[in-house]
Amino acid sequence: MKKFAWFLTLAAVLAMALSACGAPAATEAPAATEAPITTEAAATEAPATEAAPAEPFRVAVVMPSAINDLAFSQSMYDALMRIQEEMGGPEAFEVVYSENMFVVDDAAAAIRDYASQGYDLVIAHGSQYGSSLQEIAPDFPETSFAWGTTADTFGQPNIFAYEAASQEGGYVNGVLAATLSTSGVIGVVGPIEVGDAKLYVDGFKAGVAATKPDAVVNVNYIGSFSDVALASEAATTHISAGADVLTGTAQMVVGAIGKAEESGALWFGTQSNQTSLAPSIVVASQVYHWEVALHEMLALIEAGTLGGQSFKANLANGGEVIEFNPDYALPDDAKAQADAAIQGIIDGTITIALP
Repeated sequence: MKKFAWFLTLAAVLAMALSACGAPAATEAPAATEAPITTEAAATEAPATEAAPAEPFRVAVVMPSAINDLAFSQSMYDALMRIQEEMGGPEAFEVVYSENMFVVDDAAAAIRDYASQGYDLVIAHGSQYGSSLQEIAPDFPETSFAWGTTADTFGQPNIFAYEAASQEGGYVNGVLAATLSTSGVIGVVGPIEVGDAKLYVDGFKAGVAATKPDAVVNVNYIGSFSDVALASEAATTHISAGADVLTGTAQMVVGAIGKAEESGALWFGTQSNQTSLAPSIVVASQVYHWEVALHEMLALIEAGTLGGQSFKANLANGGEVIEFNPDYALPDDAKAQADAAIQGIIDGTITIALP
């Protein structure tokens, strides 16, 4: 593929510039000693040609919620923007997106449309898009597709898969939650009991149990990834039951965070950094850095492999990062416990027991 030829073009341009600037600035160029080329002779010379601008690598992503949801969709959008900046901007790495595509049929139409337009990589960012992708990908064998969060490529040579070991950051958040809770009651607002949402909740519960075994963790799966009102109700119920620390996952948690802020309960986030929603109560967030997996995909595509592999984001490879809120005065001992949990998960001395 020639999508990254701009690297070579840039190197050539820099080489020419260095050659042109080789003489010291204070020295004038010597006068020409050869006879000037006549107009007639010049006409026979081959005209100078400039290198044609390289085509950008083109990526399209379809996502179930908004790019600024501070949760699942934003985690992918932010990762793509980081890569775009690394590559030198949209001239080298073009990104387009369709957001709020929670209706699967609409998402499928968008995926097929992007593939028809010749995008190099089409990302279906949502586990609900799997069956659609399984049908669409064989129709576009020269297009690379990716979807998550899952490890299933359906055996297709042009489908990549990616997932998050969200139980790892969940465990760290659970350790902190148990350490900081004074009531010993902690509430969890979950969406649907599947995928990285379930892994996060299970990991969070394991972290609490390992730190304060007598703490009570109440979990409420509301049956929706997007219903903000239901998330608010679930948070209110948890707070009424004595919870002074809350967490949750998916884009609907904005409602739960609002209720936590009203009551002064602490909040732990996941997927994206949620500090901006309530700087006074958000302690830390597990943040997905999908660019770790995307970099590997891009290298494979450039080498001619369009799919057939899966990737996992975790604490060890930097695909998951615990980002602490600098405006929250986290006690030193609590921070030390969190750091120890992170290191223990990375070096394998901590094993997260999942149901």
